[in-house]
Amino acid sequence: MTDATLTPRRPWILGIFLTIAGAAGWWAAFQLTIDKFLVLEHPKADLNCNISVLVQCGKNLGSWQGSVFGFPNPILGLGGFAAVIAVGVSLLAGAQFAKWFWIAFNVGIAGALVFVAWLIHESIFDLGTLCPWCMLVWSVTIPLFWVVTARNLAQGVYGGLLTRFGRGLLSWVIPITVICYAIVALIAQLVLDVIHRL
Repeated sequence: MTDATLTPRRPWILGIFLTIAGAAGWWAAFQLTIDKFLVLEHPKADLNCNISVLVQCGKNLGSWQGSVFGFPNPILGLGGFAAVIAVGVSLLAGAQFAKWFWIAFNVGIAGALVFVAWLIHESIFDLGTLCPWCMLVWSVTIPLFWVVTARNLAQGVYGGLLTRFGRGLLSWVIPITVICYAIVALIAQLVLDVIHRL
């Protein structure tokens, strides 16, 4: 056997996806953090993300939902998405992680998805707004959860019995993500009448 045969293949696609998704999420969290600082300095500041009464981030940043844990939510995004970028870049560099790491990573992303689902609910039903940077975070977190979960199942992280299911799920990640987007869009339309208010 040659060295090439013994060396496991690097998961290029997963590494690239995690790096790009993490960077997009981090950028959105960074923009929200900057806007939060701006509002704290100048309460009446006109934020770039405030496009209309419906599409804005000012109301979200100023609400209690925007600081659930006693500090601005975007700070969680800065740390969380930096971790996603680090994992993606590490995979591209040839790093291999233990099962416990993948489980912990998956749990972290699942927690992020639950938090995002709650924020989507609050934004649409209570605040009545669609925050542009928040929506970018939503758009990134949803596929991150499905990709990492399907990858872990396919690689036997949760046991060999689920490997086949995981491989099948991997092929459905894009349609599932699109369905999730469509559900959020439909709810937003039904509750906020987005089409007529844009």
